[in-house]
Amino acid sequence: MTIMPIVVTGATGQLGRLTVEALLRRGMPTADIIATGRDIARIKDLADRGVTVRRADFADGDGLAEAFAGADRLLLISASVPVGERFANHRRVIDAAASAGVSQVVYTSTTHADTATTVIGATHGETERYLRDRGIPNVLLRNGWYLENYLGQLPQILHNGAVVGAAGEGRISAASRADYAEAAAVVLTTEGHTGAVYELGGDESFTLTELAAAISAAAGRKVSYADLPVNDLAQALAAAGLPAELASVLADADRGMSRGEMYTDSGHLRHLIGRPPVTLAGALAAALEG
Repeated sequence: MTIMPIVVTGATGQLGRLTVEALLRRGMPTADIIATGRDIARIKDLADRGVTVRRADFADGDGLAEAFAGADRLLLISASVPVGERFANHRRVIDAAASAGVSQVVYTSTTHADTATTVIGATHGETERYLRDRGIPNVLLRNGWYLENYLGQLPQILHNGAVVGAAGEGRISAASRADYAEAAAVVLTTEGHTGAVYELGGDESFTLTELAAAISAAAGRKVSYADLPVNDLAQALAAAGLPAELASVLADADRGMSRGEMYTDSGHLRHLIGRPPVTLAGALAAALEG
């Protein structure tokens, strides 16, 4: 295929940055990668390496159209804003992509977004429907939970000797950000994906009870799982310093996990990246060594 300019939104964030790096590893010419974000000072090093860097604020529709000018494909990484503002931001990006003549939008959604009952799932489902209604050729990357969501909690988990959640025995198909980014880069640089819906997650799912056991094995310290009612988890997260809205959204995500909304056995991630995704055990070992 002839590789045309590709826009990566949210390149100043973790998944966006990893996707840019994955595109570079796949041999994408630096000038044909358009890395965007609100604070482009954070990606000055990419500009220094020849990547095209443009400012893009999801709240500024006119500016978005300018940022996307000349692009063939666009990766819309779901906005890291309060959940109530997310869809409006996504709608502006999609409209701007249409105005700029983008031929395909690749969207990072969430597992089972079409049936998910969570607050997070609802915003992704709304975005998916808008993409379809706008008639823009698209690919849906329904990313599961990040392993890093738990790895980042390791110091606190080990200190308390407990994983705290409200997911019951729901199974979670988590994967690493780097693996999700690799899948996005594959879709952006190869043909045959238009209209596809990929349910992405790790090959080895786990419950939070199994997560606690895996941490115990990796760290050599006893860790158990404390399963709380959803409201109690929200209160505990808020008491730990999270904003009340975020605490509620995360507790609601655990409720979705208890219903199987973060589980997939599709094998789509392995298929796209051409290898087994990073496992929980591997990720824990790397995090504890670091």
